[in-house]
Amino acid sequence: MENPYDLLGVSKTAGAADIKKAYHKLARTLHPDVNPDKNAAEKFKSVTAAYELLSDPEKRKRFDAGEIDAEGNPTPFGAGAYDAGSGFSGGTRYSTHNINPEDLAAMFGGGFGGFRTSGSRFTGAGGGFDFSDLFGMGGRSGRGNAYEAYENAGSRDTNYELTIPFDLSVTGGETTIALGNGKRLKVKIPAGVSTDSTLRLKGQGATGAGGRAGDALIKIKVQESPTFKREGDNVSVTVPITLKEAVLGGKIPVPTPSGVVMMTIPAYSGSNKTLRLKGKGVKGKGDLLVSLQVVLPEKPDTALTEFMKGWNEPYQNLKRG
Repeated sequence: MENPYDLLGVSKTAGAADIKKAYHKLARTLHPDVNPDKNAAEKFKSVTAAYELLSDPEKRKRFDAGEIDAEGNPTPFGAGAYDAGSGFSGGTRYSTHNINPEDLAAMFGGGFGGFRTSGSRFTGAGGGFDFSDLFGMGGRSGRGNAYEAYENAGSRDTNYELTIPFDLSVTGGETTIALGNGKRLKVKIPAGVSTDSTLRLKGQGATGAGGRAGDALIKIKVQESPTFKREGDNVSVTVPITLKEAVLGGKIPVPTPSGVVMMTIPAYSGSNKTLRLKGKGVKGKGDLLVSLQVVLPEKPDTALTEFMKGWNEPYQNLKRG
């Protein structure tokens, strides 16, 4: 590997800020997301390894003293096989391309307190910094977010969309997706997943210039149901009942996302009365809310008509609005 100072274009007396600035400048032009040239990808890996070595005060000190080489390996004539963690132990190798994300955020954005990732965005006490803005990625589909690209040095996250039935989104379970490479994978759908939720399949994305596979990011689309409506973790359904069932009560079949069940309705259950079936909403979380709707016979019923004519209606004070 070339001398890390030469790779970054800095002198041996350069300060930490100058080293960061030099790496920042090179990364913007060499990163695989903005420069598809194979040689650029290799150069990007080299300057990343150089920055990792020189940004670590202990490693830089040992490199300058000739104890380790440019790849972080102990030199045969320096301090020998010195291992910083356990003393002398021959053959110790130092890993490369493990740049701390906080360090990246400080280098490219600065002024951050705590960190988390949301898509390709770091957010913290000082605000947010979008690495896609830095590299001009603009949210192109099929690309991994910049944080993942740095962390995996050349790997690629790949975006897919998967449409699932409403019932599956409520009960959870397995389905199959065909990836861009023709491979078919089983996907575990968690109960309660909603449209625009994203599932991550580790190592199932495209392989980047560094030989590492990214992840497959599965954006979920939930089909609308003609029967059910989702209300948080609860599911609602409207069920028709006859006039006799409304007056006398009884057991009726009720559809649920996991199948039909029998439900007892109390006597004198009018339209829009809502009953609750515990545990029949989102699996393990919600209930099924059953709204009753009284329906009359499609064709006139002579007996019912005559009965109603002779019935002394007790609803003189019925409110109608």
